[in-house]
Amino acid sequence: MCKKRIMAFAMAMAMTAVSLVGCGSSAEPSKDDAAAATSQGDTTETKTDDGSASADNNTAGGGSYEVATVRWADWGEDYHIGFPDEAAKETGININWDTILNADWADRKAVLLAGGDLPDAFMGSICFSETDILTNVGTFIALDDYIDEYMPNFKKIMESDPTMKALATSADGHIYGLPSKKPCRPIVGNQLFINKTWLDNLGLDMPTTYDEFVDVLRAFKEQDANGNGDPNDEIPYGLGNADSVMFYCLPFGVRLGGENTYTMTLDDGNPVFIPVSEEYKTGIAAMHEAYAEGLIDPELFTEDTSMRDAKLMSETPIIGCAPGWTADATFGANADQYEALPALKGPDGKQYIASDPEHYNYTRYEFVVTSSCENPGELLSWVDKFYTEDASIQNFYGAFDIGVEKDEAAGTYTVLEPKDGMSADTYAWVNSLRDFGPKYVGEGFNDKVTYAGENGDAAKLELDKSMKQYAMEAYPNVSYSAEQVETLGTLFSDITSYVGVNQAAWVTEGGIEEQWDSYIDTLNQMGYEDFIQIQTDAYNTYKSNQ
Repeated sequence: MCKKRIMAFAMAMAMTAVSLVGCGSSAEPSKDDAAAATSQGDTTETKTDDGSASADNNTAGGGSYEVATVRWADWGEDYHIGFPDEAAKETGININWDTILNADWADRKAVLLAGGDLPDAFMGSICFSETDILTNVGTFIALDDYIDEYMPNFKKIMESDPTMKALATSADGHIYGLPSKKPCRPIVGNQLFINKTWLDNLGLDMPTTYDEFVDVLRAFKEQDANGNGDPNDEIPYGLGNADSVMFYCLPFGVRLGGENTYTMTLDDGNPVFIPVSEEYKTGIAAMHEAYAEGLIDPELFTEDTSMRDAKLMSETPIIGCAPGWTADATFGANADQYEALPALKGPDGKQYIASDPEHYNYTRYEFVVTSSCENPGELLSWVDKFYTEDASIQNFYGAFDIGVEKDEAAGTYTVLEPKDGMSADTYAWVNSLRDFGPKYVGEGFNDKVTYAGENGDAAKLELDKSMKQYAMEAYPNVSYSAEQVETLGTLFSDITSYVGVNQAAWVTEGGIEEQWDSYIDTLNQMGYEDFIQIQTDAYNTYKSNQ
């Protein structure tokens, strides 16, 4: 591989490395779903029964509040007319919704944070990062003093769930935003999928160890696995919808976590930066051996997204194995040929998966109140109603009788099939807040939920059943101070660029053993010790807030 291409890869990695693995089926909708929606800009209007425009969505009562939220696409206003608006009526307040499209949000946010006309509150973790919050503390009010008086549901949750308490508490010890624990989310993140049709064509068993896996990849390369008469068009291991290098290294103990973890993991309760671990070094060395045999896509570090998707979804499948969220999300029309690869036993005899239940299930800053709000208590009384299981599943799939049915006697829920030809994911986004907004479900909640039809969430939860037993503790969703975030931004950009250059070179050209010590020395010169100290301090703060 030429050095120019390696550097291009490193620059791309530097821009995206904060997100180590994919978000999954309940994150941003698919390109096709989003493209189907036509952007019409911001809106605060809904329609009354006679079809006229109305800014107030609820009956008159107490105070009137403006709540802004950001949406991936223009799916209309049905997302709030179910539970959110009904809960406002029960509280006796009016909610005027300002729906902002994500494409417009960066400009709007800059204006608002510079002193624009603020709404009373923002709904959804997509609105503001922790950096936004902590560098604009005059814009967002601390909620600590309101929770005891106005939020009995949330207070009880914080007392019983230390993760929710830690997520609510920012680095300075105050609560500026309300967290969420979503229903029907997996423990396992992205995972490897292998072409079962190819295995059957070649009379091979599903591999269960790393050595068996490499033998299968060799067979995919040397034989006409896809049966099209061309023994040279198969790519045994390719680029998927997640980090293909890290997933290849899983059997060597590289424990992947979730998004926004700065490539961090935990080892016996201690924060570890994966690219300096012995497990990473061993895994990269093994991957080079496979690359040298022609078992890895030679364009792994140079192809763009369109090239990747063309290979994954080619009319005749040419990829034997790649990582992704689900088979259909990764391989499209070829999904029926692929099955989840079992967690492979590595050299230590253990099995590893990519897992991070906190990052997949929990989020911070799902509701923040601004300094423009004159009566935060009344508004927070409304939001407190979101913290029940009935509310949570309605705010994830749609109101009862639209997105969900509840069997009151059994205490169970059925997620209904989508209407109007929508995908299940789009239908949920149209009819609910979906990923965004306060939610909370207890342990075992997912066992109460069934699905009336095909659903990406159902497929992922089914995969989760056989894999989650291998889940290990992951680096949590820690809070950083504004100063720490600023320092991390500089350090991580340089460090991850250097890591990326070496990773690509070591997989394609080898040399990791000989160059490892100098690699570590260079990272230390780039400020690695400061980087890991910040991560350790943030982790210790998180633990103390539980």
